[in-house]
Amino acid sequence: MAVDTANLAALIGSRICHDLISPVGAINNGLELLGMSGTMAGPELELISDSVLNANARIRFFRVAFGAAGDQQMGRAEVLSVLDDISKGGRMKFQWDPSMAGSNRSDVRMAFLAALCLETALPYGGLVKISCEDGKWTVTGEGRKVNVDDALWGYLDGSDATATVTPALVQFAMLPAAAQEADRKVFYDHTLEKITLQF
Repeated sequence: MAVDTANLAALIGSRICHDLISPVGAINNGLELLGMSGTMAGPELELISDSVLNANARIRFFRVAFGAAGDQQMGRAEVLSVLDDISKGGRMKFQWDPSMAGSNRSDVRMAFLAALCLETALPYGGLVKISCEDGKWTVTGEGRKVNVDDALWGYLDGSDATATVTPALVQFAMLPAAAQEADRKVFYDHTLEKITLQF
């Protein structure tokens, strides 16, 4: 059975993240052992440790956003763990609605892709809130300044597809593809300090 391009990209994403998570975890464990043994301490070890934790958090987040979704469920604790880790020390903070339990992995995947889109529109950082009510997902980003490239954001609702999608912006192509697969449509709206995505 042939694999379509979108699913192939998701499978590649899953494979890369799966293969990277173990060695990054092993590096973190090694750093913890060095710290406990006292053979190495100081700002150098702290810098390396922070970088490893950041890499681990990004890989976990990307594994959900860019990996294969399937029909699996993601529990609330797992989602919160990923969002809490990626929020540590970064300019972006991510918040899962307190009233929400877990959800279907494909829905969480779209929410994470939406969050990555919002991240590009908040150059000075900000807060991304994820919520769902009656099956309608809302992902809102708030920050000091919102910077929206209309041609790029046009990918999401199909109003414009003239912008060049670079590797750093691949979420703008993947989110509408994932939404179409789920028989949904993406909408967005923005003000000077807030941008909202719905699907």
